[in-house]
Amino acid sequence: MYDLTVIIPTFKEESNIGTIVESVDAVFLQNGINGEILIVDDNSPDRTIERVRDLQKSKPHLSLVVRTEDPGLSQSVVEGFHRAQSDIFLVMDADLSHPPALIPVMLTEIRDGSDIVIGSRYMKGGGIKKWPLKRRIISMGATFLGRLLFPEIHDPVSGFFAVKKDVVVSAPLKPKGYKILLEVLGKGMWREAKEIPFEFVDRATGSSKLKGQTIVEYAEQVIDNARFSWNHHESAVWQEWVKLFRFGIVGLSGIVVNEGVLIYLKGYAHVILPVASLIAIELSILSNFVLNDTWTFKTEQQHALPHWWQRLLSFQIVSLGGAGINFVILNALAVYFGVDYRIANILGILVAFAWNFWVNRRVTWKHV
Repeated sequence: MYDLTVIIPTFKEESNIGTIVESVDAVFLQNGINGEILIVDDNSPDRTIERVRDLQKSKPHLSLVVRTEDPGLSQSVVEGFHRAQSDIFLVMDADLSHPPALIPVMLTEIRDGSDIVIGSRYMKGGGIKKWPLKRRIISMGATFLGRLLFPEIHDPVSGFFAVKKDVVVSAPLKPKGYKILLEVLGKGMWREAKEIPFEFVDRATGSSKLKGQTIVEYAEQVIDNARFSWNHHESAVWQEWVKLFRFGIVGLSGIVVNEGVLIYLKGYAHVILPVASLIAIELSILSNFVLNDTWTFKTEQQHALPHWWQRLLSFQIVSLGGAGINFVILNALAVYFGVDYRIANILGILVAFAWNFWVNRRVTWKHV
């Protein structure tokens, strides 16, 4: 049994395979890691398989699986999950775009309690080198869709990650395309995810496997993960739906508080309307904060901004921003586009709601 299995999916990587194997092997040696290197190849027509077999003569911890059916990067990684001889897996590309130097860091994080450790290009300290504009746009779009399901994860489509065997061993993974991490996050059994920044370097040799079909497959994967969550309430995606639903319920209760306070102050306490309105708005914001802090995001409290007044201040600012968005949309649609003010107001409320949830989830109750 090994401490760690580094799974490297390959297809036509004869120019890179020797370098990546030697680099990973050097990291194992320098850090005292009893590691396995598992190459999962999609029956490459070049000399990739031959080169791996040559390397195996001097590296008993180097394993090779050659697949002849259902080709694909994600499929190869899942095959690696089943063939690995350890309880911790680390997935990385063969094209030298992922730094082997981070292997011991990711292994340590897993041993310290994380279920998944993700090499992130989009958090502070991470980045991308030598990518054309088209690939950047596609990657950012894919990341945005992924973050709708996993707001806490900066880079849910990274191809560089480590994961405990228990997370994926019983997960009903349906590998397709290139974004296997999204499948693991959506269907694996995990609680703690950790991200570490790294700088992605585009392949120096060989050619990219990215095609137009990849985008279609990714969209299908996002939809499949959302559908999966409806029947698996223990999944991370379902927990986000629950938070969104609760946030909506709290928002509705805030409307009741606002309306009730306004009616009381204006109709019974005879407070002038502008003052009554401001008081009603502020009390509804306070009510929403308390309910969200103690109910919607209760499990996030211990990881979010440490003091309740910090969370309250953040929530207040975000709510005022939402009110401003509602105001702008209402007036713009009604005044400049002739939309009925009632419909314009509803559209403004919906956009403001999305703003309030998204920003509060990522700022006020963000996992710090």
